[in-house]
Amino acid sequence: MTGDAAPPARRGVMRTTTLLDEGWSRHSIGSAVSAGRLRRVRKGWVATPDADPALVFAARGGVVLTCVTQASRLGLWVLHDGEPHVAAPSNSGAVRAGGAHVHWAKPPVPRHPESLEDPVENVLALAASCQPYERALAIWESALNRSLADLESMRRLPLSPAARRIVEDAVPWSDSGLESFVPPRLRWMGLPVRPQIWIAGRPVDFLIGERLVLQIDGGTHVGAQREKDIAHDARLALMGYHVIRVGYSQMVHRWPEVQDLITRSVAQGLHRAR
Repeated sequence: MTGDAAPPARRGVMRTTTLLDEGWSRHSIGSAVSAGRLRRVRKGWVATPDADPALVFAARGGVVLTCVTQASRLGLWVLHDGEPHVAAPSNSGAVRAGGAHVHWAKPPVPRHPESLEDPVENVLALAASCQPYERALAIWESALNRSLADLESMRRLPLSPAARRIVEDAVPWSDSGLESFVPPRLRWMGLPVRPQIWIAGRPVDFLIGERLVLQIDGGTHVGAQREKDIAHDARLALMGYHVIRVGYSQMVHRWPEVQDLITRSVAQGLHRAR
């Protein structure tokens, strides 16, 4: 299609060169902008009125959404509420992303010139170097749990030492990022800490030793879910298990309380089968 035909019925943010390659004239693109069907984001980029604001921000800044920002957009477990994280080519001189944290590192997976969102491999690689170890591990394990990433594929990429460490430590069993915090924090005790062990018809978050159960409550542990949890705790107690149940705030902000409960339970031998 050529001439004054309206630009294609696509949504989002796109390069004008893409529209030209698809057969649309500069005049038709300009007419669409004048009519409000498209808006100019920056030189060479246009967007539909309903385009994702985050993608518009990326196109306007000449950057790519990545690290914790893109991890959150992918539905991964992220503990971050600060500025957006974006990436730019190391040789870029036209980055306009005020208020954002800009990553300049070379990505393991090359970025297409039209990409505004990093692939998950780049997201994980940058998070490993950018975030504290536990938070990065939680992002990785969330991606593994959702089958968005594969450890063997990640191992074959050119990764930083921080990412290499996480490749060796990450497991795909964590249903919540909070669960990713536990094994590293308890490793010093030298006890088996096994995630997602099925006992009495349901998985427990962690089985420490043979009989000590650690359950971590997130935002869904209310109402009917809470009643099921209480009933399961009772069945575990009747079977000789000792249950420690903690919440989000304890895990994130008051870990010493949780660790104290666990160490005192272990000291009393509550992790052993009697």
